[in-house]
Amino acid sequence: MENPLDPDLIHAIFKLVWSRRTLERERNQGTKNLDCELRAGPSKRNRPTPANANALKLSCELLQVFITEAVQRAATIAEAEGTSKIEATHLERILPQLLLDF
Repeated sequence: MENPLDPDLIHAIFKLVWSRRTLERERNQGTKNLDCELRAGPSKRNRPTPANANALKLSCELLQVFITEAVQRAATIAEAEGTSKIEATHLERILPQLLLDF
């Protein structure tokens, strides 16, 4: 079965998280660590963060397994309650143990 998660989408999500973390780190440092960028070439902050194609493929597989497991566990809780529809409360109940398992 082919993974329905698109590696380009996962890469875009990773890049968004990386850029937000960089901005947060810069805000937290404030003016404490102002240094002169007199060196030749791009600074570390301005370089794009690369992602290995195999790492992206593996990340997609891991996310697919995580999502599948979450849905199965939530469905078990919903079934135990006598409903056939998974609701947010079912996911909230399984989330702590799911995160510990992964």
